Amino acid sequence: MKVAALISGGVDSAVAVHRLVEQGHDVHLFYIRIGRDDGTGDCSADEDIEMCTLIAARYGLPFDVVELHEEYWEHVMQYALDTVRSGLTPNPDMMCNLIIKFGYFEQRWGHEFDITASGHYASTEIDADGNKWLTTAVDPVKDQTDFLARITYDQLKHIIFPIGDLPKAEVRRIARETRMPNAGRKDSQGICFLGKINYNDFIRRHLGEMPGPIVELETGRVLGEHRGFWFHTIGQRKGLGLSGGPWYVVRKDVAANTIYVSGGYGTEQQYGHTLHITETRFITLDPWKDKPCDKVGIRFKNRHMPEFLPGTLTRGDIPGEYIVESERKVQGIAPGQFAVLYDHDARRCLGSGIITL
Repeated sequence: MKVAALISGGVDSAVAVHRLVEQGHDVHLFYIRIGRDDGTGDCSADEDIEMCTLIAARYGLPFDVVELHEEYWEHVMQYALDTVRSGLTPNPDMMCNLIIKFGYFEQRWGHEFDITASGHYASTEIDADGNKWLTTAVDPVKDQTDFLARITYDQLKHIIFPIGDLPKAEVRRIARETRMPNAGRKDSQGICFLGKINYNDFIRRHLGEMPGPIVELETGRVLGEHRGFWFHTIGQRKGLGLSGGPWYVVRKDVAANTIYVSGGYGTEQQYGHTLHITETRFITLDPWKDKPCDKVGIRFKNRHMPEFLPGTLTRGDIPGEYIVESERKVQGIAPGQFAVLYDHDARRCLGSGIITL
């Protein structure tokens, strides 16, 4: 099978390539370069490309660097900036997967191959009717289906995830055993488009600063000053510069440029049980399309985390609108973020919706 393998320079995609070669596939490596001439974006690209070149040479595979920086800026970076400017919390990783990795790349290069492979921690399965589903990885801590929950069914049909059945420790072991040049390389901690760039520095560069008050929600007391509401998100604890904490961001008034906080680890203001979501998209099928609007059991995530929270899903009054009721308290429900929906076994990733409140 002819495989277009997306490679990043990290250990996960390297082991994915190793497994593809072991399985006898005809593999062509691709690195997507998304940085700009001003240094914005993948600032470690040169180091990454050098590592990818070594891996390609190791296995005797063709390797190309493809440029998508303009598309990235227009559709991912601008989305992130517009979202934070509106006082909401973006998820650029989801948009990168939807629009860049499995969007523009597929349209221009990937479609020429039988399948595209990536080093995401995710899996797929085919049901009895021949439908393909995005499914969770063996390693729940590393599972990345929440970053893939916005892709389309046509995209999913052309993707495989070679390491989804491996725990991270096993990926590291294979890398060491096969003497991968990046076997000891640390995992990337940056947001998709930022690489090693500090998030606040990135926001400051493009949106500047706009000082405003930090106010205690319960008392109205001004506790300090922030540099702009766009530096903060609901549920945030670190980076507020306040004494006597912990303090959590629990509300933002964009019009007044005011951040509201509540104090103490146990403050109920940072929790909620209900998530209203809109623009809900199911990847494979809407499992409840032909069923009554009764509540159905699901698992969900409201941010990237190992836990799959139990809850129920109810359809709203307009297409794409749903209500998620959690069985447990949910910390940091941030409008603009995505609620990612799973079946009751937390096996199939069904899709996602944008949290409105």
